[in-house]
Amino acid sequence: MVAQISRLPSLDPSRVGIIEEFGGEIIPLEPIGARVSGVDLSSDIPPPADVVDALEHEMAVRGFLVFKNEKQLDAEDFLRASCWWGGKELHSTHGVHPATPGGNRHIFRLSNDRHHGIPGVGPQWHNDGSFNSDTFSHSGYHIIRPAERGGGTYFAHQGAAHDALTEEQKERWARLSSVNSASGVVHPLVHEHPISKRKCICLHLGMTGAVIEKLRDEDGFRLFQADELADLCHAYNDILNAGLENGYAVAYEYRENDCVFIDNLAVAHRAAPEAHMPVEQQGLRIMHRSTVRGVEDLAPGFGLPQHVDIQRPNPFSTGVWQSGGTGFRWDESARLQN
Repeated sequence: MVAQISRLPSLDPSRVGIIEEFGGEIIPLEPIGARVSGVDLSSDIPPPADVVDALEHEMAVRGFLVFKNEKQLDAEDFLRASCWWGGKELHSTHGVHPATPGGNRHIFRLSNDRHHGIPGVGPQWHNDGSFNSDTFSHSGYHIIRPAERGGGTYFAHQGAAHDALTEEQKERWARLSSVNSASGVVHPLVHEHPISKRKCICLHLGMTGAVIEKLRDEDGFRLFQADELADLCHAYNDILNAGLENGYAVAYEYRENDCVFIDNLAVAHRAAPEAHMPVEQQGLRIMHRSTVRGVEDLAPGFGLPQHVDIQRPNPFSTGVWQSGGTGFRWDESARLQN
């Protein structure tokens, strides 16, 4: 396999120095992400503010951080470390599986066996909490039991994906806003990351109910028709998948006790197909997820409201306006589940 050339900046030497002075180490992963060691997630005392800031900035630039832990973290350690980032507090909107330790409502327990966790989650590219106006700032993934024969998570850097668009796509996508099919929240398809300042693309392929286009040369808006929205979703899916070959996405395979934190405005993710395969094929897989409150609303431009009532009749008369569930089915063969 030919090594990919990363499309992301190198680690910042000054931030690396801050982390090393604390006794930690950060090493870039290729083509995206970085590995951190020497930072104890089980400690009751968080690292100093400048160390957390340095880690959070590198997470914004590289997309995610993998913490290697010498001993098994308990649930409280994982949740406490999740609050180092972004909004600094947990924002949990998921169901609680019966096997969740202590019934903790902040743990989203995932598995390929319904007796051990919730199966089948997140097969298409998405960002966690896209139904919120302030999309989750960060998410955490603590692997409790990696599958014996693989089944990780795909991560794609949305800033590098924006760079990979054609100039025509960049111009048009900057005028598009998505409507979440569950909540009616409106988000821009292209946003500026609050830390890295890179332009990033963002579309939830399992929860989009409509796309609103700002007309190019005149006032006003229109909805995408079904064929246009299907084409857009396929194009978004293709541009993120292309990162697996072109240096801005990775199929990450977890190792025992890995703890991964992602910047949820910098990378999209989806479960690898193998993650949903039966236990008989892959072995048992169990993972805990956390979600962190957003820092600010991801607001659309052009004077559009942050929320619309997706449950009401189509205000544009024509175009896709799909509420509930997984929203618009852009590919009949695609497995959609949130």
